[in-house]
This record gives sequence, C-alpha cells and structure tokens, in this order.
Amino acid sequence: MLELDYFKELLLERKKQIEKNIIETNSELEELKNVEVNDDGDYASLCTDNLIDNAINEKQARELKEIEEALKKIEEGTYGICEMCGEPIRKLRLKVKPYAKYCIVCREIVEKEPANQ
Repeated sequence: MLELDYFKELLLERKKQIEKNIIETNSELEELKNVEVNDDGDYASLCTDNLIDNAINEKQARELKEIEEALKKIEEGTYGICEMCGEPIRKLRLKVKPYAKYCIVCREIVEKEPANQ
C-alpha cells in the first residue's frame, strides 16, 4: 500500500503543477489579446507565441486527463496494470511516467499502429 501512496503523491503533485501552468498560460494569452501590434514582425512574433502557448496547453491538458485516469485507477485498485496485456507495469516505468497505461512492450506496439502516427 505504501507504493500506491507514493505514486498517488507523484500524480497529485504533477496534477497541481499542470493546473498552475494552464492557469498561468491562459492568463498570458488573455494579456496578449490587449497587446498593441506596431508592425508585421511584432504580429508574427505574437502569433508564434500564441501558437506555442496553445500547443503547450493542449499537451498539458492531455497529460492532466491521463493523470486523472491514473488516480481513478488507484481508487479502483487497477493502477499499474497494462491496459493491453493485463500484466503489471514495471515500477521503474511508473516512477518515470506514473500515469503510464501500457508496459514497455505494449507501448511500442501502440506507438507503431498507423492510427497513432
């Protein structure tokens, strides 16, 4: 049970950090709406910054969803089990990516599938 507490704490800390990042990024995006643009260079720079911030926000929103799914699995007693083969995911992998859905072997299979490319 101690290990589950460890992983739950990792997940909750990461969730907290992502939520903070999303709030800060959204605040910055709101501020950018009020920036006066003087020339095409400023406009291009502003657009690029906006695209980058939106991409980061989307990636973090996906990670947040995966973290919430992992927390739900802890509550259900299914955390650390590969969704594809049903085998336990190695602890080292979970330490690196505590919201991992697949063991290493199955992850490689999933990444090679055409739908994920």
